[in-house]
Amino acid sequence: MRASSPATPLTRDQIDAIVAAPDRSNDDRRNDRRRKPAEMLAFIGVRPGMAALDLSAGGGYTTELIARAVGPSGIAFGQSRPPAPSTRSGGADSSGAPQRTSAMALAERARKPAAANIVAIERPLEDPVPPERVNGGLDLVTLMFNYHDITYLPVDRARMNAAVFRALRSGGAYVVADHAGRPGTGASEASTLHRIEESFLRREVEAAGFRLAAEGMFLRNPADPRDREEPEPAMPKDEFVLRFVKP
Repeated sequence: MRASSPATPLTRDQIDAIVAAPDRSNDDRRNDRRRKPAEMLAFIGVRPGMAALDLSAGGGYTTELIARAVGPSGIAFGQSRPPAPSTRSGGADSSGAPQRTSAMALAERARKPAAANIVAIERPLEDPVPPERVNGGLDLVTLMFNYHDITYLPVDRARMNAAVFRALRSGGAYVVADHAGRPGTGASEASTLHRIEESFLRREVEAAGFRLAAEGMFLRNPADPRDREEPEPAMPKDEFVLRFVKP
């Protein structure tokens, strides 16, 4: 299945209505203060009817926003890595409470009528795309604030980025956001400070064939010294958002 180029982008009024929807959770609204979802959706250029994939979806904050934005004529896949066998079989965490997987969180979100087009998928990051979408079947892929985590997991990032490239139609977008690291640090502080050097990430993504189309400035904070996980004195983190396109 190949994606088609969807029509008109959402207006800012439409985006604001999505963010203000009364059935969004209180947790998501608290997260909005840092994540600036209206600015993010506008930067991404989400359009109704898009076929989108949210990589490393976690609890599904971004997946749900995209699902609402692409609407009932679109689809929002939320990808997570297959869980450990103990988790899949209903294992418990150290406190004895049942472990909650990303797929469970996404399924809960999909119960909302406005997010019923969420499809949870459990696939390895090197092969994250549903088989019917692997050859140009997606319009959009997002990876929000988790690329740095992937650098210290046993994941072949070159294969992951190549799989995303194949799955996107020509002109499709790959949007990556992360916590900015200092120049020259690459991914060396990803597991400690949970940051990654922007130019390092950009080189890896462009090596798959992508072209950088735009840089979002709405989460930048040049005053952040970027030498700690949380800045001192307390302030917003410096975060970058990059939109790559498949030529």
